[in-house]
Amino acid sequence: MAGPDLIKTFLYTVNSLLQQEKYKAALAVLKGFRNGAVYGAKIRAPHALVMTFLFRNGSLKDKLKAILKATYTHSRNLACFVFTYKGLQALQQRIQGKSLQSHSFLAACVGGWLVFGDNNNINSQINMYLLSRILFALSRLAVEKGIIPQPKHDPFPLFATLVWGIVLWLFEYYPHTLQPSLQSSMNYLYHDSNVWHDISDFLVYNKPRTAAQT
Repeated sequence: MAGPDLIKTFLYTVNSLLQQEKYKAALAVLKGFRNGAVYGAKIRAPHALVMTFLFRNGSLKDKLKAILKATYTHSRNLACFVFTYKGLQALQQRIQGKSLQSHSFLAACVGGWLVFGDNNNINSQINMYLLSRILFALSRLAVEKGIIPQPKHDPFPLFATLVWGIVLWLFEYYPHTLQPSLQSSMNYLYHDSNVWHDISDFLVYNKPRTAAQT
């Protein structure tokens, strides 16, 4: 019975530690690392699975390795960023004795530079995803603060018009400026649909099976 009793004692000790207020900031940093790792894996794994099997050539082993690598990188980077951000935020608050808006900005800047400053495919996708959200948020904040007037009409149709017009112009004439994953998607949609040989690669396959296997 020593085993179950030891486990109960261990769990009681850990749970007691987790309830202590003096360790809350440090424990929040560790919990943030855990949540970053889990969320990164949940987000990247299905995306990498779909994109790899749709657009990547190679053996099944190579595809699985690519999926695992992308998932690991996203999970690790997000975990490290949350750890860095929350740690620096807690440190600034402890030094100054109160929480300021600048703490969040400075901590995130340092974390972004250390973790997401490496120019690779995963970081590029994450940073561009955030950029689009930031532009929306800053536009709303500018209206909310009275910096720009409230639009009389919904600006979203104009936004959609410009986004699609610009991205297709870039794709058709300057495709090298776009991310490889976006190029692959657009090639599939707009260029591969111009080519077929018979009903098999018109309706069933994107390209002839012999061409797809080479």
